Amino acid sequence: MEGRSYRALVRDNKEFRQLWIAAVISMMGEWFNTIALFFLILEYTDSEFLLGVLFTVRMAGFAVLQPFIGLMADRYNRKSLMIVSNLAQMVLALCFLMVNDANDIVWMIGLSGLMMVLHGVYMTAERAALPNLVTKEDLATANALDAASWSTALCIGAMLGGVVVSLWGTDAAFIIDSFTFLIGTLFLITLKIPQKIDPSMKGPWFSTAISNMKRGWSRIRGEPRLFRIVFAKASWNIAGGGLAGVYLVLMGADVQGFGAAFGFGLFFFARGLGTGLGPIIARNVFTNEAKWPVLIGQLIALSGLFYGLVGLTLDGSLWLTVVLIVLAHSASGANWVLSTIMVQRWVEDEVRGRVFSTDMLILSVAFSCSTSLAGYLMENTELGIGGGILLFSSVMILSGLVFSLWDAGDEPYHHAPA
Repeated sequence: MEGRSYRALVRDNKEFRQLWIAAVISMMGEWFNTIALFFLILEYTDSEFLLGVLFTVRMAGFAVLQPFIGLMADRYNRKSLMIVSNLAQMVLALCFLMVNDANDIVWMIGLSGLMMVLHGVYMTAERAALPNLVTKEDLATANALDAASWSTALCIGAMLGGVVVSLWGTDAAFIIDSFTFLIGTLFLITLKIPQKIDPSMKGPWFSTAISNMKRGWSRIRGEPRLFRIVFAKASWNIAGGGLAGVYLVLMGADVQGFGAAFGFGLFFFARGLGTGLGPIIARNVFTNEAKWPVLIGQLIALSGLFYGLVGLTLDGSLWLTVVLIVLAHSASGANWVLSTIMVQRWVEDEVRGRVFSTDMLILSVAFSCSTSLAGYLMENTELGIGGGILLFSSVMILSGLVFSLWDAGDEPYHHAPA
C-alpha cells in the first residue's frame, strides 16, 4: 500500500499535524539562536577555533547523555519529555541576553551545550514517537516531510536570523528563539501519543538503567543490518561536521560585499534548501528499500564530491557555490531520511528510543571530532578554507565508499520466543 501525499497526511492525521507544527516552530527559532551565536563569537574573539569549539560543545552536549536520554524515551511519557525540554530551553535562551564581551564567550558556549542536551531529549523522544502516530505506509511521507520542514526552518530561520541580527542585534534573535519554544509547546499540550513501555523498565531507575541500556545495544548488535544503519549518519558527519559546521560558517563570514550575519544566513539557507529537497526526491525516486543501504553510501560519496567542487571553485561565482552546497546537502538529506525510516520500521516501540539514542550518540561523536579538527586546522595551519574543504570532502567520499562496501546481509531481527 502506498502512503498518502504530504497534504493528505497533514490534513487527515491530527496528531502528526500537531507534532509537526510544534517541531517546525521550535526549529525555526533555534536557527535564530545559532546565527546569533556565530556572530557573537566572531565579533568578540575573531576566533575560527572557537567556532569549532562551539559546534563541538553543542554536539557533545547532544551526545554525552544520549544513552540515558534513550532510556528515558522508552521509560517515560515521550510527550512530557518534549514539553519539559521546550520549556527549559525557553528560559535558557533568554540567558544569552547577558553576553556582553569576550569574557562571556566561555559560559555562552557552555550554555549552548546545555540547550543541546535538552534538544537531544526532544529529538530522541520525537523520533521514537513518530511511528506510533502514522501507519507504516506513511512513514516515508512523514519522515520526508519532517526532514523537509527541518530544512525549511533552517532556510527561513537562518536567513531571517541573519537579517534580524544585522538590523536589530543578537538580543532580538534570542528573544524570538525563546518565544518559539513557548509557541511550540502549546501545540504539544493536547497531543496524544500511544506508547508501549516494556515491563523490564519497572523498578528503581539506577538499579535498572545499566541493564536496560545494555538491552538497547544488544538489540542493535543482534541485527547486522541495523548495526550498519546506525552508522549511516555518522559516516557523513565524520567529515560533514567540519564542512557544514566550520568551513560553511567561515565561507559566510568571508562573503565580500555583505555582512557576516547575512553571509551565514545565505549559506545556511543553501544547506537547508538541499536537506529539504533530498528527502522529497528520495521518497519519490528511491522506492526499493532493499537497495537503500548501498545507496546511502553512494549518497555520502556524492555529497563529498559536490563539496569537493565547492573547494575547487571557491574563488569563482558566489551563486555557483550556493548551488553546489544545495546539491551536497540534498544527498546528505536523503541519507538522513532513508536511514531514519529503516530504523523506525525495523525496531519495535519498546526499545526504539534506545536505538535512536545510540544513532544520535555515534553521529554526535563523529560531528564533534570533525568540527574540532577543522577549527584547529584553520587556526594553526596554512591549509585555508579551500584546502580544508578539499581535505574533508575527500574523507567524505572515502567514508561513503566504505559504507557502500559494508556487507551486513539483509536478515531481519528475530524476537526470542516468549
